Amino acid sequence: MTASTGSAPVAGGRLPPTGAVVARAVRYLPAIVVFVAVLVLWELSTGGEGRRVIPPPSSIWAAAQKNAEVLREAALNTFWEAIGGLVIGTVAGIAVGFASARWAIARDILLPVAIGASTIPLIAIAPIINNWFGVLNPLSKTMMAALLVFFPIVINVTRGLVQVQPAALELMRSYAASPGEVLRKVRIPNMLPFLFTALKVSTTLAFIGALVGEYFGGSSEVLGRVVLTSMSAGSFSLAWAAILIASAGAIVTYLLVGIAERLLIPWYAALRAGEI
Repeated sequence: MTASTGSAPVAGGRLPPTGAVVARAVRYLPAIVVFVAVLVLWELSTGGEGRRVIPPPSSIWAAAQKNAEVLREAALNTFWEAIGGLVIGTVAGIAVGFASARWAIARDILLPVAIGASTIPLIAIAPIINNWFGVLNPLSKTMMAALLVFFPIVINVTRGLVQVQPAALELMRSYAASPGEVLRKVRIPNMLPFLFTALKVSTTLAFIGALVGEYFGGSSEVLGRVVLTSMSAGSFSLAWAAILIASAGAIVTYLLVGIAERLLIPWYAALRAGEI
């Protein structure tokens, strides 16, 4: 009989902790290599004297350090606007999605309205929203973010609640399950993967909505205004620093949604990875 070690396989064919870490590192190694290569190529191709619309990463980093306090305050304000829009759009989208799935007449009325709202260009409706809530009111930018989030949430929640396998519904009927039990035990679990897919898309849409809304006026202590004023003044390094900070915020929010997905519906992550 051999002694058990950290590298021995475990039941079910799953990798031990050490093997899982190595496998994950190998999986992400190509992306890391490409990321570093892009940074190096970017630096080499944009370095040297002169002002450039796309400055080198070293210049962007220097501008971010020099204006750290301004960027920190602007980032916090923009992040709150984007997260607020994500929350409002998600709650409203879930409510409309449940109503659309429950009543056919609601689906016939609400879905066309949601589709129509999603087709309106944000730059066209931004001045109207600013007039409704006030240019200096952060809620106007939050509502622009919520408008972009609302549509994908509605569509995915409705699909998740409606597109249930008929065999699962027949099984619940055979047990004389009530509509409430079918909703809790079949429809909502089926809807959750759809919801998290929509949330991952909505994280980037929320930041886009907040930033675009900031271009149309408001406080100067937000990332959108920092980008606009920096570009106008020719300070492209500072503008790109603000852009990258906004992108980092969207990426972090996306990762948090992914973590929440793994915690709340671990069975779906395992199914997608082919573990079950």
